[in-house]
Parts: sequence; C-alpha cells; structure tokens
Amino acid sequence: MSVSLAAIPQLAPALLDLPFRDGYVWSVIYVSLYVSVTAVALSTLVSVPVAVAIGFADFPGKGFVKSVVNTGMGFPSVVVGLVVLFAVSNQGPLGSLNLVFTREAMIMSQFVLATPPITAITLAAVDGVDRGVRDAARALGGTRIDAALVVLKEARYGIATAVLAGFGRAVSEVGSVLIVGGNITGADGVSKTRTLTTAIQLEARQGQYETAMILGAVLVALVLTVNAVVVHFGDGGVNA
Repeated sequence: MSVSLAAIPQLAPALLDLPFRDGYVWSVIYVSLYVSVTAVALSTLVSVPVAVAIGFADFPGKGFVKSVVNTGMGFPSVVVGLVVLFAVSNQGPLGSLNLVFTREAMIMSQFVLATPPITAITLAAVDGVDRGVRDAARALGGTRIDAALVVLKEARYGIATAVLAGFGRAVSEVGSVLIVGGNITGADGVSKTRTLTTAIQLEARQGQYETAMILGAVLVALVLTVNAVVVHFGDGGVNA
C-alpha cells in the first residue's frame, strides 16, 4: 500500500498531461457546457411560463395536456436528433441557415429534450402550491400576475430542481448530439461539436481508455454536482 501511495505523485502528472496537453479535453468540456447551458437556459425561458400558464388556467383537456407534457419526458433522443437533422438539412425548412453539424443544431436538439422535463416538473411544483396561497393573494387585491409571482416564489425550489433535471438530461445526452453534431474536431484536435459523451464513446472504441476515463470522471463530477445542488435546494425547500 505504501508503495502505491508513494507512486501517485509521479503517476498523476503523466496521467493528466497526455490528454490535456493539446487542449483536446478542455475543448470537449467547453463544448459540452456551452451547448447544454445554452439549451437549458432557452428551454427555461419557454418552459416555466408555459408551465405556469397551464397551472393557472382551467380549460377542457387540461389533463390531456399534462399527459402530453409528461410523455415528452420519454422522447427517444435519437428520434429527436433525426428530426432536428432533417429540419436543418438542405431538404428541411431551416436548410438555408447551414446548421448541419454545428453547435447551434446541437442546442436545438438539446432544447427539445430538456423542455419536457423542465415543463413537467415545474408544472408539478406549481400545482403543489396550496391553492389558498393564490386565493389569499387575490383577496388582498393582487392581480393574476401578482398571484402568479407569489406561487412562483413558493414553488422556486421545485422550479430549480426542474432546471437542474433538464441540465442533467442535456449534458448526459449522446444519441441526438451525435446525429446532429457529427462528433467533429478540427485539424488541431480541438473540439468543434464533440461533447463529453460522444468523446467518451469514440475514445473507448479507439482503445484510448486513459482519455475516456478522464472524460468519464469529468462527466460524473458534473452529474454529481447537479445532484448535490438538487439535494441542497430540496432540503432548503423542506426547511423553508
């Protein structure tokens, strides 16, 4: 045991230097975070207002709409990637934008995948707020917007969980981003559309297990960080 511990300082620099030396790993991490954070931010701007509108509205078929939103959480990622790829291809409606195998196409794909969980979990959080809260806000002279803001404040921990859940799905996605992004690196080895998940798949298939393991460790660290934040907000919601 003492020999192994003594060897760690000598092995660690060699382990880290090889895959990091040309910026390859850093570029893969950057592309993953850029695409996922952008997609989830855009999705949040759409999903939260939609969830609040559905939660406050009373209309025929509301239960069916909720079912559709919940069903969207199970969309096969490869199908989403295929649909987005067709949309941005020369034959698709967005063909003139030249988005094939670009980060923008990857953001579109992850946006579609992240929107259902963010919407569904936010809707559940809004529905979980006691109806007496909004009634009290209206009784005190508040408008519907005022009541909505009060409900959002009460549901903020659930909404935070929804956003983090959407990020978790986006950052761990492989099928759709592989289809629409093409898993491309430049001549200098720097990632253009290669993410952590697609890089892990490729490096493992090529027998580059050292790099694949480091990328896997980074991805696990990101997921664990997301889970830690979710638990933190969950505990805060319980204690609030």
